[in-house]
This record gives sequence, structure tokens and C-alpha cells, in this order.
Amino acid sequence: MSQQLVLDSSLEEAKQFARIMYVVHAITFFFSFGMLSFIPVIINYVKRPYTEGTLVYSHHTWMIRSFWFYILWLVVAAVLWVTIIGIPLAWLIGIVAWVWKAYRLIKGFVDLNNNRPMPV
Repeated sequence: MSQQLVLDSSLEEAKQFARIMYVVHAITFFFSFGMLSFIPVIINYVKRPYTEGTLVYSHHTWMIRSFWFYILWLVVAAVLWVTIIGIPLAWLIGIVAWVWKAYRLIKGFVDLNNNRPMPV
């Protein structure tokens, strides 16, 4: 039984684009604490349907979910920040959310390079 390597140029282009999206998400995340991440997430929404049925689709979904959960936790931290008593908890939630988002970006990028789909 022999194994054949099948090269699909459209899949490789989709993977390369997803890599670029991970980098763009990381740049907007690190330089604006995620405030400009709405730009790459819109692009993820636009490009995701074109990758239906491939492992790249799960990576677009992973980036989109990472964005929305990060925003959710930032909103929770902001609501706590409004209360004087909740400020320390708001800081803790903000820091944990930041580390979690960084982890998701790194894990997604590494798994994409290893041709593994994301668990979505």
C-alpha cells in the first residue's frame, strides 16, 4: 500500500492566507490590545465560506470565536471596572483574557502549520 502526496494549490493558498490572518490578529492584538481586531475578524467572516470542507475553515472559525470570547471578557471586565470594588477583579479578568487570547493565536498558528484542524 503506497501513500500519495496530493498538492492542492487552492488549499495551500487558503492556508497561507490563514497564516497571514493569524499574524494580523496578533499584530492588532499586541499593539491595540485587541481594539483593532474587528478588521481581521471581518476578513475571517468573508473568507471562511471559501474554505468550507477544509481544515482552514476550522481555523477561521477558531479566530472568529477567539475574537468574540475575548470581547465578551473585556466587556465583563469593563462592567466590573465601573464599580470601585470590582477593579481588582476587572484587572484579573483582563489579564487572564489577554493571556488566553495570546494562547489561542499561538495554538492556532502552530496547528495550522502542522496541518491540524482546530476543535470547534
